[in-house]
Amino acid sequence: MKINKPKFWDNKNSKILPYLLSPLSLILIGVNLIKKTIAKKEKIKKIKTICVGNIYVGGTGKTSLSLKIHEMLNQKSIESCFIKKDYSNQIDEQKILENKGKLFKSKRRLNSLMDAVDQGYKVAIFDDGLQDYSIDYDIIFVCFNDVNWIGNGFTIPSGPLRENFKNIKYYKNIFINGNMENLENIKNQIFKVNPKAKIFVTTYAPINLNDFIKKDNYLVFSGIGNHQSFISMLKKNNINILKEIEYPDHYTYSDKDINNIITEAENINCKIITTEKDFYRLNDKYTNKIKFVKSVLQIQNESEFLDIILN
Repeated sequence: MKINKPKFWDNKNSKILPYLLSPLSLILIGVNLIKKTIAKKEKIKKIKTICVGNIYVGGTGKTSLSLKIHEMLNQKSIESCFIKKDYSNQIDEQKILENKGKLFKSKRRLNSLMDAVDQGYKVAIFDDGLQDYSIDYDIIFVCFNDVNWIGNGFTIPSGPLRENFKNIKYYKNIFINGNMENLENIKNQIFKVNPKAKIFVTTYAPINLNDFIKKDNYLVFSGIGNHQSFISMLKKNNINILKEIEYPDHYTYSDKDINNIITEAENINCKIITTEKDFYRLNDKYTNKIKFVKSVLQIQNESEFLDIILN
């Protein structure tokens, strides 16, 4: 489902619209509760299933964590694959996953899982799928971003949450992805609801900074779930940002959009940077004029995290 977040979703002081929309939120909560209650979860014993999901809509680092898990399993010579629901507006994430391993995608995740079993994979990593009640996952990781956190705290359409924040009491492993911002406050809120939660903290580390000249000025654009985390990472690595442009998550760029970006960069004498996800959404004719920053996820207490995956 493609959702362009309205500004009030992340504005904790905005109360009028969230409360006006709250009846719709209650209806959707009720519908999801019914789905969850009547769902018959399939437990597939021939393969270990790891769900990397979220409660906050978009920009929580699910794909980055999925890639990290795949890398760690590879280092242990354990064959793993990715599973992702086939959304036409998420080709960028699909390409990134396909570049790193085998991706199974279909309209039903359960069908993809059975395909993975047939091909002999030992572990299936689900990039998204927390609210898919057809599968009984072996391990669940719930991701948040430390910048947006839970936004205004309301559920869709009053806010950016797919389910009530209090539901984290049902989830054992919580990830806070980002740039080490607002951590103590976030941890305190989690522990109030789930005192037994295991919290992992991660940061994004760029790995191709040598492709960029530090003395140059840059125009930065992105259409990801958390634009500000990307900007924060660049600034911490001394990239001189003269202008930034933010688009909705999974934005489909037209030729006009990119030509406008290129023209603007020329007007202010800047080079252009975007994210790896955005780069995969560009027409090939523009890729020689735009560079992307490639980043990896670094996990604190990585050995403890690996133990959870393996056991």
